[in-house]
Amino acid sequence: MERWEIKLLERYFIGETLAIIVGHGSAVAGLALNVCHKLGLAEDDCRFVEEASLLHDIGVCRIQAPKLGLEVGFPYIMHGIIGREILEHEGFPRHAMVCERHIGVGLTVEDIISQQLPLPLRDMTPRFTSEQIVCFADLFYSKSPGKITMQKSPDQVRTKLARFGEGKVQIFESWMDLFGAGLDQPACRKSFCKVI
Repeated sequence: MERWEIKLLERYFIGETLAIIVGHGSAVAGLALNVCHKLGLAEDDCRFVEEASLLHDIGVCRIQAPKLGLEVGFPYIMHGIIGREILEHEGFPRHAMVCERHIGVGLTVEDIISQQLPLPLRDMTPRFTSEQIVCFADLFYSKSPGKITMQKSPDQVRTKLARFGEGKVQIFESWMDLFGAGLDQPACRKSFCKVI
């Protein structure tokens, strides 16, 4: 049985781009579910995290990313707010907020101003544990063709975040304390997999 999230993504992506978005979302979902199980979250919370992980990059459909076969569109940094707009229109407001808040470890108004980002001036940091888990898991996976299922090391994540300031690394470190145990086993590859 095909998942409703994949059917939704098929309305916005085709071909290799669809495969990349689904593959990336699945990798993120696998790690996110490991974290959920390590934390002992309820099944409903696990289900939401899995769904949001699969959908968090839906906004990529309207951005410019030649490596993903997308030649025209908005700047990449806008895929979070575009994803929010899409999922709100589709009737998934809670999932929509994950889209908006998943960039890096989240974007503050100060980030948007200091980096002169083409984004609305509002706080876009993950507020709830479910949002933080998706954001955390996303840091470990790329959408680069050929690297979709290659999990980055915590040091690789730290190095990338350090370019945006020590505060971003500190947020990641706090998430490592909370969620890092989910890195101890291979990522789940099926819905609600049970960690043994």
